[in-house]
Amino acid sequence: MFSSYERLEKRSGKKGVDRPQYLKELVGEFITSENCEAKEQVLANLANFAYDPINYHWFRKLKIIDLFLDQLSEGTSTLCSFAAAGLCNLALDQANKLYIIENGGVALICRCLSAQEESTVISAITTLMFLVTPHSKADIASKDIVQQMLTKARSENPRIRNVARIFLDDYCTPEQILNGQSVP
Repeated sequence: MFSSYERLEKRSGKKGVDRPQYLKELVGEFITSENCEAKEQVLANLANFAYDPINYHWFRKLKIIDLFLDQLSEGTSTLCSFAAAGLCNLALDQANKLYIIENGGVALICRCLSAQEESTVISAITTLMFLVTPHSKADIASKDIVQQMLTKARSENPRIRNVARIFLDDYCTPEQILNGQSVP
């Protein structure tokens, strides 16, 4: 991870990587490719680049966050998994968090809670935790989501079980948990 453009330049040299141009090329390749495996590889690369705060500005400018959001509902299970991971990597940044929330990200991420892939579910739960704000908390700790987390907290998969328990412990009141346990 690079903390500044100066550090990135120092590590890659003055004629090294032009990060914004490279990200733009990846987006173009994703959009134009008809090969599913190529799309998966590109989206995996973009999700990895989402980890570095130095890229956040470019992710917003190049609409890569929108690309991730689109893949949550339109992509294959693998594309959905990479998109969920990318959003998880981006969601702690305040500008990204607000963008994801304002563009329907909470509802799209909630759909991932029922995915079959462990990594998709874990990314979805973690992203929801990262997206909690005073304004979004009611949507994120809704009765439906609390019920899903209660189910996940009983999962045989220890990673899913543990992350769901953290969600319940840290983001839900005892009353919300009690209401989530009562099914009409």
